[in-house]
Amino acid sequence: MKDILRNKYLLLVSRIILALIFVFAGIEKISNPEQFAVSISNYRIFPVISLNIIAITLPWLEVITGVLLLFGVAVKENSAVIGTLMILFTVFVFTAMLRGLDIDCGCFATSDGQKVGLIKILENIGLILLSIHVYFFHHKLFSIEN
Repeated sequence: MKDILRNKYLLLVSRIILALIFVFAGIEKISNPEQFAVSISNYRIFPVISLNIIAITLPWLEVITGVLLLFGVAVKENSAVIGTLMILFTVFVFTAMLRGLDIDCGCFATSDGQKVGLIKILENIGLILLSIHVYFFHHKLFSIEN
């Protein structure tokens, strides 16, 4: 099993998928920070005063970590940041589910987005597993670190 997980081409595919998802998600949020702030507020977790700061900085963090991961810069560090964000996002979705909130997750496009629910949690777990895969088995194929 470790041989499969260490396959440099599988690692490259995992890295590219993770990077592109984060770049795309971040760009979607950057294009409409007001709507993203509304999506964040729907979770009823953060104080109102922090919503604009989060709505402006989080998408840029997603884009920057995604681009760096795509080009193979600080792969372990960026996959750790992405994995941590995905864990936090999953916790937020799970708590929204437990509280019975019928809201868009705010994950990609901020209008007509996916609803919080089990499918979103499973998708997030898949991305967490990809980030763990890249973190622990990183190969320098097509990497600037090379």
